[in-house]
Amino acid sequence: MRTQKSLLPLLLLLSAAALLAVADAQERKNYVVHLEPRDDDDSSSAGSLEEWHQSFLPEATLDSAADDAPRIIHSYSHVLTGFAARLTDAEAETLRSKEGCLRLYPEEFLPLATTHSPGFLGLHMGKDGFWSRSGFGRGVVIGLLDTGILPSHPSFNDAGLPPPPKKWKGTCQFRSIAGGGCSNKVIGARAFGSAAINNTAPPVDDAGHGTHTASTAAGNFVQNADVRGNAHGTASGMAPHAHLAIYKVCTRSRCSIMDIVAGLDAAVKDGVDVLSFSISATDGAQFNYDLIAIATFKAMEHGIFVSAAAGNDGPAAGSITNGAPWMLTVAAGTMDRAIRTTVRLGNGQEFDGESLFQPRNNTAGRPLPLVFPGRNGDPEARDCSTLVEAEVSGKVVLCESRSITEHVEQGQMVSAYGGAGMILMNKAAEGYTTFADAHVLPASHVSYAAGSKIAAYVKSTPKPTATITFRGTVMGSSPAPSVAFFSSRGPNKASPGILKPDITGPGMNILAAWAPSEMHPQFADDVSLTFFMVSGTSMSTPHLSGIAAIIKSLHPSWSPAAIKSAIMTSSNTADHAGVPIKDEQYRRASFYSMGAGYVNPSRAVDPGLVYDLGAGEYVAYLCGLGIGDDGVKEITGRRIACAKLKAITEAELNYPSLVVKLLSHPITVRRTVTNVGKANSVYTAVVDMPKGVSVVVRPPMLRFTRVNEKQSFTVTVRWNGPPAVAGAEGNLKWVSSKHVVRSPIVIPPAKAAA
Repeated sequence: MRTQKSLLPLLLLLSAAALLAVADAQERKNYVVHLEPRDDDDSSSAGSLEEWHQSFLPEATLDSAADDAPRIIHSYSHVLTGFAARLTDAEAETLRSKEGCLRLYPEEFLPLATTHSPGFLGLHMGKDGFWSRSGFGRGVVIGLLDTGILPSHPSFNDAGLPPPPKKWKGTCQFRSIAGGGCSNKVIGARAFGSAAINNTAPPVDDAGHGTHTASTAAGNFVQNADVRGNAHGTASGMAPHAHLAIYKVCTRSRCSIMDIVAGLDAAVKDGVDVLSFSISATDGAQFNYDLIAIATFKAMEHGIFVSAAAGNDGPAAGSITNGAPWMLTVAAGTMDRAIRTTVRLGNGQEFDGESLFQPRNNTAGRPLPLVFPGRNGDPEARDCSTLVEAEVSGKVVLCESRSITEHVEQGQMVSAYGGAGMILMNKAAEGYTTFADAHVLPASHVSYAAGSKIAAYVKSTPKPTATITFRGTVMGSSPAPSVAFFSSRGPNKASPGILKPDITGPGMNILAAWAPSEMHPQFADDVSLTFFMVSGTSMSTPHLSGIAAIIKSLHPSWSPAAIKSAIMTSSNTADHAGVPIKDEQYRRASFYSMGAGYVNPSRAVDPGLVYDLGAGEYVAYLCGLGIGDDGVKEITGRRIACAKLKAITEAELNYPSLVVKLLSHPITVRRTVTNVGKANSVYTAVVDMPKGVSVVVRPPMLRFTRVNEKQSFTVTVRWNGPPAVAGAEGNLKWVSSKHVVRSPIVIPPAKAAA
């Protein structure tokens, strides 16, 4: 009897655990359900499509009265064959075994990749300039998947814009928004799933991010724009007269994969021309497991150009996201504008930094005591996570940078403990990349090199002092452009034989339209803050979306691949001083960090030659990846027999860059270019490679006699001697009297090539 009593608590505990396990198994979770493509057209109407999707749900799901929420959340029709649904674990397992079900993807949340730039990129208002000739992107529809938009913002006025194009099929969910709503600028606006659950009318921006990216891509002209007196000028997007279609798939910093696919599906159905995607995808996922890659493949097949963020996980190698070759993967670089601060130490040394907070006076107008809480090596003290008021009160505090999203919080911490100012120093990996953040106290963000010297001064001086002086907006800073440290790097894990990123655009300290947001409480009461500075590949991506819209406006028949080729082959590898573009350490930037180069819109609109591609070539490439017929079917949405096709390697894809996994034997690949310049044109091959590499181009000259004529050539690459362990980089240029069409050639390091 005593034994039974002693077992009773254990039995009760086990029973409770069993009940919890049952409850957990019965709890419904969100899934994206990927189905086999249909052979018939019965799913053409919304009703029959949903009925077909309902047929896959277990009866218990259809009959359950456990809650009133609908089981099917989204029905997809254009970018994915399938639907999103709420399922228990048991229901999900039953559905997996049903004929016609390819795969279930549990819901995941993807992060957001978060005035001067038009001029920095050579976009000027002159009557004879290509920007004016393009009509500033007139007639092109840019779709943005983001956190929504503030439609009443002056950047979204529709002055000078025509009505939406006749092909437009989108809808507007804005109703009675004071001073805003849909117009000839914002021609469509929708919210999806969790992003639609908001206290405001959807799809109003509740984070600021979507308003910023939308205005960067296609904001109309707004004079006298600035952020608290800094970076004053006329603000505009890259394509100020393009139309905007807004798809709110994110709320704050959370973006549900179910809602993203629904937004992509709607954008294709609505008839957008360009998709701007400032959201990081799954790092290195095989393409048939990557819903973004699958959905954007269908967008490409519909002739839609997709510009996507490379991600903010640099400078680690292989950190790139959104790496499918049918997307333009965009890295982030700097410009030549700084919101300058200067730190002066007690020994007379001076170091330049940045801060958006620019008070009229310096730190009390006199040198103040300088302290470095982390001088003894405590990591939490180094980044000012832990502070002692008696140690920092009334002083300038040197703090090591945390993540790029926490700089302002670090300043708030210093201020809360009575600090008079903050010097924010980079970690070693962050190099020379500095941010103009909206600090709450006098502050200066300095490079790792500067921070190290300041730290050494503190350690070696009995009574160190510092003054922070604020110099406002400074133009012509150098080196510019350079690659930002956070910009994700190649190689692309899912397909290392395709160079990623593709291109670099402005992504540092970008001024653009802003919406009030609880994410920035320090500005909650500042209704005058209509523009703001933000950094990230989220910011570089809409620059390229707008540039693609300009090219599309001038060349409406060009394919997405042709537009991508024009952008890549016309880009810059030299900075404004004429020397090679540098990375965050001020070393020569590799193609794995900057892609083909830094975008040059004035040359991209007239590239001379393009490397074109269609769905058929991508299918042959996918077959060559070795993912099998089923894997190719998941991406393309149709049954593919790779054995009946001529599969190609990654290097054989007609891409504007070339990655050659070169070991001991030479490799020959074929490329085809299309003449989009003058009818009678002659191009000569010019190769720029290290001495240890031989590159032979056959034929060495291409002669064209008509526009849209195609010609092919081969490129043979070999080592002249023993293979270099570090690999090699160079360029193939097709040079005419008017054009230089440049393609990067990359030989990966020996380990990567093996």
